[in-house]
Amino acid sequence: MDQLLILDFGSQYTQLIARRLRSLRIYCEILPFGASAEEILSRSPRGIILSGGPSSVYDPKAPRPAMDIFNLGVPVLGICYGMQLMARELGGGVHKAHKREYGFSRIKIKAGSRLFKGIAGSPQVWMSHGDEVKKAPPGFKVTATSADMGLSAMENPARGLYALQFHPEVHHTEKGMKIIENFARGVCGYKGRWSPASLVKETIKEIRSQVGSGSAICALSGGVDSSVAAVLAHRALGRKLHCIFVDTGLVREGDRERMEQVFKKKFHFNLRIADASGIFLRKLAGVSDPERKRKIIGHTFIEVFDKEARKIKGARWLVQGTLYPDVIESVSVKGPSVVIKSHHNVGGLPEKMKMGLLEPLKFLFKDEVRELGRGLGIPESILMQHPFPGPGLAIRIIGAVTPERLAVLKKADLIMREEIIKAGWYDRIWQAFCVLLPVRSVGVMGDERSYENTLALRCVGSVDGMTADWSRLPHDLLRKISSRVVSEVRGINRVVYDVTSKPPATIEWE
Repeated sequence: MDQLLILDFGSQYTQLIARRLRSLRIYCEILPFGASAEEILSRSPRGIILSGGPSSVYDPKAPRPAMDIFNLGVPVLGICYGMQLMARELGGGVHKAHKREYGFSRIKIKAGSRLFKGIAGSPQVWMSHGDEVKKAPPGFKVTATSADMGLSAMENPARGLYALQFHPEVHHTEKGMKIIENFARGVCGYKGRWSPASLVKETIKEIRSQVGSGSAICALSGGVDSSVAAVLAHRALGRKLHCIFVDTGLVREGDRERMEQVFKKKFHFNLRIADASGIFLRKLAGVSDPERKRKIIGHTFIEVFDKEARKIKGARWLVQGTLYPDVIESVSVKGPSVVIKSHHNVGGLPEKMKMGLLEPLKFLFKDEVRELGRGLGIPESILMQHPFPGPGLAIRIIGAVTPERLAVLKKADLIMREEIIKAGWYDRIWQAFCVLLPVRSVGVMGDERSYENTLALRCVGSVDGMTADWSRLPHDLLRKISSRVVSEVRGINRVVYDVTSKPPATIEWE
């Protein structure tokens, strides 16, 4: 497959470079900076991009590639640290800057560079560095300068080497996407238009080859990732794929029914529903500590899933909805990940069950998974649903989880979702949910005094969950939600709205 490679030197923007290329329909993969020559050459890349990073190139322990990538005959683009590395390795001069450059800056472009084709004047760019290239290597020409730093871009077209001190991948950089496209298509000659759908035939073929005459199991949660992975695996295996939905009792109102409607009736899955709600509630009885809740739920899930899986004879493979960011983090410049993400549906199962792993989405980002899901006919109600935590509603009940409190939260949460959808706000919010607080307050309902629970509404906007800001819902919508909850859900007499951003708060309360 035609592709570009990105070598990761630890930049916070590395994945963003990949996202920008993918949005241009250019396939790329990220490798750690120390990837072997065999690994790099085996991919026959059209071009290589060196990411930024927090290190200084004159530090003896600064990261360097495991091979001479500047003499492969393949175009190379160095960004920030990548530019400084290129300069130092090829005989230029790099020094600690007298004035560090962070944030907005303007560069002056010199005519004649293929990298800046179609771009002129003094565009705004995003800088983030404390070192600077004082002298370009022999054979290089300076193609852009800035008032603060001087040398902001350089190139040696004869060798296919290009470098930028600023970050074209950050949206603050004007014409950044044009610069990236100029490198990929203009310099590297990438001509195709890649899409997630192009992986389908190859992935189905791989799954069939791996599973052979055996069968596979999928822990189907109904979330975006597991749903798309399961439908893709079902295309390959048909009835040889056995999907298990563990009903913990901690799912949202209507989730179980939706599973049956979509996957059993629409896609004709071989779906087994394990009703374990009683088991989970018994083990959570009296437990208030959030971390203990999570561990109990995680361990119990594995026990229930393992018990159900053992009933399926000949199953030697496990389907998981692992995405590319998880793969990248596991081999990141900072070293292998030690902790599996807590939201991962079946973290720990492969080792316990001694099964082979099928990860059909492992080279895709979230938005690409949604695009693929649409092509597979998965309903928008699944593809565009808000993130839902693995431990479910248990961590949205502050304090002990009881059947009564769980029933109250489910009813309130359903009302909130109904009203947000009806008002056309659901797709404008990244995550919306209710939190049942261990706080009771006095109220007046009818002619009677009440002493009931408080419900908090939490609605936030975000891109990746790393940061988030509270959503400015219309007051009339908040009033409608509050009115319905207090009127229809016995046990709640007060509704409050959380107006805290992340940071300093987290998105979930527990």
